[in-house]
Amino acid sequence: MKGLGLLICALVLAAAVVCSISFGVTDIPFSTVWESFVHPNGSNEHLLVQTARVPRAFIAAAVGACLAVAGALMQVITRNPIASPSTLGVNSGAAFFIILASGWLGLSGIQALTWVALIGAALSGAVVFLLGSLGRDGMTPIKITLAGASMAAFFYSLTQGLMLSDGKMFDQVLVWLVGSVTGRGTEQLLNVLPYMGIGLVLALMLARQLNVLAMGETVAQGLGQRTGLIKALAAAAVILLAGGSVAVAGPIAFVGIIIPHIIRHFVGTDHRWILPYCALTGAILLVSADIGSRYIAMPKEIPVGVMTAILGVPFFVYIARRGVKN
Repeated sequence: MKGLGLLICALVLAAAVVCSISFGVTDIPFSTVWESFVHPNGSNEHLLVQTARVPRAFIAAAVGACLAVAGALMQVITRNPIASPSTLGVNSGAAFFIILASGWLGLSGIQALTWVALIGAALSGAVVFLLGSLGRDGMTPIKITLAGASMAAFFYSLTQGLMLSDGKMFDQVLVWLVGSVTGRGTEQLLNVLPYMGIGLVLALMLARQLNVLAMGETVAQGLGQRTGLIKALAAAAVILLAGGSVAVAGPIAFVGIIIPHIIRHFVGTDHRWILPYCALTGAILLVSADIGSRYIAMPKEIPVGVMTAILGVPFFVYIARRGVKN
């Protein structure tokens, strides 16, 4: 039954990608989309499909999958139901380092900026985990949440300060900072895809160990699990997934919170199923949100990060209130 669900999700994702390629400010018939692949003729519609719509759809799918899986991993290793790359400051750290490197150090090119994003994600994540682990009781959900919120606010403030010191930089990166897949090309996707792929494979390889870790660190250690190593590997996967996503699409929020909770409700607590479902449904969510972002303020488009925030804030409040009641 769960295997059938994965197949259905894959078909829905394929349909969403096709709709993303076809629909927008300029609607392109499905027949024209098909012709652009089998009989390209260099027309404006064919060029739009190949150079803009296709990369945009696949980037949205890849980023959505990575952020959802990263959120599921973070919620397990921190035992925090609202943990995600956005709430724990990982996205903010990666974004700050990209702004610093591109605006002040003059770095350019997606390959260099991807490495900068990975370093920023790693450093911000390390600081959050260090701050959240201080004290006799070690890491607790409340401490890790406060540490993450503090680091997110800290990096956000630094980023705004850098941007305000250079008006030209502000205009260039404002849309990217909100989170957007507009204007990205195949080159950007291909440069970050290896990091995303390694992160996803590593996460799937850890699925069995995550099931044991979810039972509690004491129980996991009693069963012979090297919890420190498992957490380190999971953290490495999060850095690859979140850093690659931020490098290509900016710090898109809430996908890592929404999807894991929905998936656990339907498929249970086995991460061998949770992680593949998160990847597919995260991709569906972001591709669908990107389609919706084209119609709210037509003929203009709003960044997809605004759409995920509209969906995510009520869900975040619901999860937080449920946690307080529990």
